[in-house]
Amino acid sequence: MNSSPVVVVTGANGLVGSRICATLVERGASVCAVVRRAGTAPDLVGVEERVGEFFDPAFAAAVVDGAYAVVTTVHPMASDLETQHRIAVEGTPVIARAAASAGVERLVHISTAGVYDRSPGVGDVDETSALVDDAAGDYAVTKRDTDAALAEVDGITRVLLRPPAILGAGETSVWNTLRPAAIREKERARRALPQQTFAWVHVTDLATFAADIASGRVAASTDPSTGPVAGACTPANVAAGPATVRDYHSTVTGALGVEPVWDDAPAWTGQILADRARGWGWVPRVELADALAEIDAGLRRQPSG
Repeated sequence: MNSSPVVVVTGANGLVGSRICATLVERGASVCAVVRRAGTAPDLVGVEERVGEFFDPAFAAAVVDGAYAVVTTVHPMASDLETQHRIAVEGTPVIARAAASAGVERLVHISTAGVYDRSPGVGDVDETSALVDDAAGDYAVTKRDTDAALAEVDGITRVLLRPPAILGAGETSVWNTLRPAAIREKERARRALPQQTFAWVHVTDLATFAADIASGRVAASTDPSTGPVAGACTPANVAAGPATVRDYHSTVTGALGVEPVWDDAPAWTGQILADRARGWGWVPRVELADALAEIDAGLRRQPSG
């Protein structure tokens, strides 16, 4: 790695992608920010916007040329199954193969802890735990299958980062914005299992880890407990401290001035174990109280109704 590595980031205008771009610049990297619409990449010194479809082979080959690493963050989670499969499962390996052919050192893919089976009674989950089956829903299944497709790409070190709920302010933030909007508007969205585990990570801590791996600050290893295995595909969970659905749901409903509806049913109460990430030097900095306070403050600033 040179002193100013070039890192390609797909979905550079998204909640996660934009934070990764900013963190990479702070790390001294140059960023090639891939977006679909001109003028939407982070407006930062050190960030070059490239407009196109990362799953187009010619465009992918052009943007990865000369790069040290690629970070992929795109998944059309609100789309239908066919779209999710086409863009994520079929599309993400296109830029991964282009990167491998161009001699790019690393690919960091933002996956999800939703690929794990977290049925009631399963217990704690680590990177060796069972994955969801085909009945788990479009998002979890297509994320699972994207991971599997990337595992088949040879010639490049691949890291699959698996965060649970990603907290952080932003218009597209599921947990700070979209889910609270549903709770405000729909009575059924106010129903929750209070004892269920709420596995989470703040976007700042996720972006820091992704940037450290992509910029080479996390050294490769022959042991997945100490670093990404060179030339292999290594998953790593990225989860912060313990929390329950009651913690999150009470914060949102309290800020919105609506009453939660607590249900009583079996729920998953284990933890997403992130020992591997911590073994690579990752330490989450954002505490649960601060993450929830950010949600509360953001919702209280919004006009009611």
